[in-house]
Amino acid sequence: MPSAHDATVLLGHGSGGQMMKRLIDEVFLEEFGSPELLAGNDAGVGTLTGTGRIAMSTDSFVVTPQFFPGGNIGRLAVCGTVNDVATSGARVRYLSCGFILEEGYPMDDLRRIAHTMAETAAEAGVRIVTGDTKVVERGGADGVYINTTGVGEVPAGLELSGANCRPGDVILVSGTLGDHGIAIMSQREGLAFSTDIESDAAPLNGLVAAVIEAAPHVRCFRDPTRGGLASTLNEFAAASRVVMEVDEEAIPVRPEVRGACEMLGYDVLQVANEGKMVAVVPADEAQAALEAMRGARYGENAAIIGEVRELADGREPSVRVRTGWGSSRVLDMLVGEQLPRIC
Repeated sequence: MPSAHDATVLLGHGSGGQMMKRLIDEVFLEEFGSPELLAGNDAGVGTLTGTGRIAMSTDSFVVTPQFFPGGNIGRLAVCGTVNDVATSGARVRYLSCGFILEEGYPMDDLRRIAHTMAETAAEAGVRIVTGDTKVVERGGADGVYINTTGVGEVPAGLELSGANCRPGDVILVSGTLGDHGIAIMSQREGLAFSTDIESDAAPLNGLVAAVIEAAPHVRCFRDPTRGGLASTLNEFAAASRVVMEVDEEAIPVRPEVRGACEMLGYDVLQVANEGKMVAVVPADEAQAALEAMRGARYGENAAIIGEVRELADGREPSVRVRTGWGSSRVLDMLVGEQLPRIC
């Protein structure tokens, strides 16, 4: 099995699965292993003397095609970083933006992307305050790559982390899964379905704030992007040393997305999302959290999908899926690549 010790980077190293985790562990955490990074959360929380705590997150976007049903790479670049910072509970304030452009990229397309980014930032209530642009020779990039970094203020007393999950807690998801990954794949491969499938890319900082207000003891949030729900729940399980158990029939999936996954041979629980949020909350706050999600923009299809279970002696943390047949299966992280370059 490939590892981070390979002579070259492979596509699977960006999959959100096991190969990507090894790359992060063996290369980046080995070199950059600050306590904030080692916590394994989407946004690192630091302290500025006299100004309280901040949360920061950075991400790079290399999706192809750059324009797809429901959005474009610019909307992804804003939503992805806003949502990562929001998982810390922070009030997201500012974004930086870096472009790597290929010589010959159409200026009209670049303007469309920039306009979408401005609209999405305004929707999220954040400002793009700094940036950078580089141009490489023809063939040196696939048109345009974008990096965004976000900064937010963490309210006093809020300590959200994937290591906070406790047996008895309840797992929620803010809406239907797999929409983004299948929208990208259908556009890329020219696939036609009976119903249009669009990307779910959306800023979720408002939804996160609503859940925190309704469920003040929420344990953690995570947006299930690369690697999908499978990677998110496995990361929670490993960080908290628990078993995450979900009910397959309770997980919201659009019929057309489920059908596309079955046709293409994908597990919808491993497909990327760009406008969904997973939350773990104490059982006595689960209903309030669910109502807050459903009352927020982009949360109308929110659902309770499972529970956190105690880890039996001698067992490893894991994710289990209860099927409609009364059986259960282990839900692993992706080993390598399933849907390449979807974010």
